[in-house]
Amino acid sequence: MKKALTLPIVSVLFAGMLAGCSGDSSSAGGSSSGDSDQVELKVFIGQPRFKEQYETYIDQFVAKQKEEEGRDVTVKLELPSVNEADELLKTRLASGDSPDVFALHAVNDIPVYDKAGYLEDLSNEPFVEKLYDTVSPAVTKDDRVLAVPLETLQWGYIYNKDLFKKHGVELPTTLTEMKAVVKKFEDAGVTPFINAYKDSYIPQLFLPLTVGALESTTDKGFVEKMNQDKASFAELKDDMFPIIDLVHEHGTDRPFEVGQDQGAAAFAAGEAAMWVQGPWMAESLMSTNPDFNFGVAPLPINDDPNATLIDLSTSTSLAVSKQSEVKEVAKDFMNYVLDEQDSSEFYESLGFNPVSDVHTFEPYPWLVDSTKYVEEGKVYQDPLIPAAVKSASEKLMQSYYAGDASKNEVIEGLDQAWQEYNKLNK
Repeated sequence: MKKALTLPIVSVLFAGMLAGCSGDSSSAGGSSSGDSDQVELKVFIGQPRFKEQYETYIDQFVAKQKEEEGRDVTVKLELPSVNEADELLKTRLASGDSPDVFALHAVNDIPVYDKAGYLEDLSNEPFVEKLYDTVSPAVTKDDRVLAVPLETLQWGYIYNKDLFKKHGVELPTTLTEMKAVVKKFEDAGVTPFINAYKDSYIPQLFLPLTVGALESTTDKGFVEKMNQDKASFAELKDDMFPIIDLVHEHGTDRPFEVGQDQGAAAFAAGEAAMWVQGPWMAESLMSTNPDFNFGVAPLPINDDPNATLIDLSTSTSLAVSKQSEVKEVAKDFMNYVLDEQDSSEFYESLGFNPVSDVHTFEPYPWLVDSTKYVEEGKVYQDPLIPAAVKSASEKLMQSYYAGDASKNEVIEGLDQAWQEYNKLNK
């Protein structure tokens, strides 16, 4: 195999694996034979925590391309941080320097990127027939499949099962019960929540959790009314902030110095009983503590147990750029993501849920609880909140937690961000 080269910042180069070669090798991008195609494929995914898993799978793809197509493929993998990826990708696309394959959020980003003309139609690719019927709608727009889903999420908050069992605590189904859980843990000397605000996306998680639960119960149609400038977050104020305040007031200290990785280490070390996060942190948690016993539960936001539901979403997905000059190889990679032989092990290594019949692995233990909620229909689809509004909410929530913004200022900021989004997307 040609050696992988690590670039200075966030990029990694993978060179072609030469099938059947002995000791011979060549430089990155080179060819072992004069008539072999040479292709560079640029892949952009804002998940640096999965570097090893993506590297391994890309190596396998490169080998398969050499063996089956006679191509020497060099893959340039860029893994920017979660806080940088969105803006960096937009800049790259706008400047004409597009990656060939890039990750985007299925629910939030596909409509926006498709309208801008950046997404290749993948409807006729073989992988489409392999997708579960419950998953494919999230990557489909106007009857066109525009991405391969990676992550389907069942989330609310994650909890330390051992601490719950040790202190005889049951999962709460209402806000009042959650307050009792908080008191019971604090009386036992256990901090109820991990608070980690350094990575701005974390405090923003309360936005889809509260909007999704309320839209599925007492505020049906809220998102569509916001899209028509006919609603305001003021309508949700009394139900949004109680859980936000409860978590903030009963969490770990110095939250603005703690990001997702430090939060994961602290949570896996038993420094708190709960964390408003999702199972996408499983790899980080288990790498810190392989014996960590945690589950996923729905977050109560008020005293209506019918609103205590799991957020079900398809998030990270891979798309092919319309600007790509190597679309054939890019589409081959899309299909390889759901390869009959290799995909199951790949998704299992990432800790993701199955999205296709090709996935034969057993779900991880921490997904057992949330899967039951899904099977019982105790879920809502992740609300279609514009990415611009979520981005605004990151700064607004950080300011609120820091005491620099009031509830009304948060509401005004969210309303304004949505109104501006509507003006730009008429």
